[in-house]
Amino acid sequence: MKPPPRDKWDRETALVAQIAACASFVSFVFYSQHNYLLLYGDAVAHINIARRVFDSLTPGLLQLGTVWLPLPHLLMLPFLLSDSLWQSGIGGSLPSLAAYVLATAGMFRLGRQTLSLYAEPNFAARAAAWSAAVIYGANPNLLYLQTTAMTEPLYLAFFVWSVVYFSEFAHAAESDAESARASLLRCGGCLLGACLTRYDGWFLAAALCLAALVTGWKHGELRRSVAKFVVVAVLAPALWLAYNAVIYRNPLEFANGPYSARAIEQKSIAEGVAPHPGSHNFTVAASYFLKSAEFNVAEGKWQVIWVALLLLGPTIILFTNRRLWPLLLLAVPLPFYVLSVARGNTPIYVPGWWPFSYYNTRYGIELLPAMAVCAGLAMHLLLRFAQNRATKTAVTLGVLILVAGSYASVRRAQPICFREAWTNSSARIALETEVATNIRKLPHDARLLMYLGDHVGALQQAGFPLRQVINEGNHRPWKEPADPDGLWEHALADPARFVDLVVAFDGDPVAQHVEKRDLTSMIVVRTVGQPAVTIYATRRWQR
Repeated sequence: MKPPPRDKWDRETALVAQIAACASFVSFVFYSQHNYLLLYGDAVAHINIARRVFDSLTPGLLQLGTVWLPLPHLLMLPFLLSDSLWQSGIGGSLPSLAAYVLATAGMFRLGRQTLSLYAEPNFAARAAAWSAAVIYGANPNLLYLQTTAMTEPLYLAFFVWSVVYFSEFAHAAESDAESARASLLRCGGCLLGACLTRYDGWFLAAALCLAALVTGWKHGELRRSVAKFVVVAVLAPALWLAYNAVIYRNPLEFANGPYSARAIEQKSIAEGVAPHPGSHNFTVAASYFLKSAEFNVAEGKWQVIWVALLLLGPTIILFTNRRLWPLLLLAVPLPFYVLSVARGNTPIYVPGWWPFSYYNTRYGIELLPAMAVCAGLAMHLLLRFAQNRATKTAVTLGVLILVAGSYASVRRAQPICFREAWTNSSARIALETEVATNIRKLPHDARLLMYLGDHVGALQQAGFPLRQVINEGNHRPWKEPADPDGLWEHALADPARFVDLVVAFDGDPVAQHVEKRDLTSMIVVRTVGQPAVTIYATRRWQR
């Protein structure tokens, strides 16, 4: 039997998308009105990396740098042409908002199509699909993250739709080669987007390539399509490695360069900070990641239920219907983050566990699709065995109570992603606000020397054009350790020749390397828990 057409959305999927769009808009209005869009320092960084592509003394794609993959910055770039959307952070939020809506619709489609296969969806399949979409779309942490310029909502959209299309490919491979090829092509497109959004996508690509080879290679008419899919899956990582090799003379610059997560972690250890408890310990690393996932869906005793559901889902697949195996791909974030934490690349800290702080807790949100689908599978199983309407109603109410109770507990405690952003941003924002207040008083045509790696938010708050700031991005990155003809290096050596004012944060490259003989200290800004900032005037300013 041929599967039904899958290229267009039906009314029910469109309804899910419309409801998700309303939830997205309401959440966005709430958090934007309270000025919460720019709490994450990474969100500020993403926005200004994109802005520097055109607003810089040396504009161009090289401003995208190497640590973060380029697609999120390219997608938000058109919206950041507007100064108001740049300063408010809204320009960075718009791709995340769209991604949230698409991912929620994808969760519904994944649940319904997988559980009904090629038959018309029955009540149990539709109810399970709706529950998966509600669990995903109503999650308070995701509703906050999708209002920011963080990359997780965008990646989750690509991730979910990659699994949607791969699931459709796996189911069609046995009966309809044409439909299978079309689904695999769409999966490749989504996977390409995932691989250009987060490095998680590279691990997902490896898993999907292996699954595609196992599923499709035995069908002669699909081998060519599978081979093309593998090429597409490898394309993004290969291009990024080549970009790093050409521009930075190191194909792994993003992984082991001076701005990489590994380098930051090693620097912290060198400064006396104890390594993560999960370093070189896969069991502890898994515990921290799973705990962050638990915090993203519930607080307190509600967390235990979600862990049970996460374990129950694979059991249902293995013992009731093995044709549901593509859903196991939703668990790919688990081995990826266990490996990342254990290898010392990605520390995750959660409240209640040493060192009793918040750091990268948002990574747990990537298990939300798996948890939502596992809950949907459990609901589907119970509804299949329900004999009457009363039992079906009880099962449905039970799921609603679980979701409502879990998310109410998150709301009472504040979503952990919001708490992390708020806790880690208060001192930084206070400092940047003070610096921005002083920068606003400067003439609009003044030229500054400033390191943008840590506190570019001060310029964003002030609305000061980045093209009037000499920064670490104004040099040729393939010239190591320094560019003898770089504008950045020249300005550090002789600031009076190039700029009017120098903004130096204690400990940053400007404070460490700028020639201060001919500088006059004008303003010193000090805030609790942050480095002091000195604004110097050069001879050029004093004329």
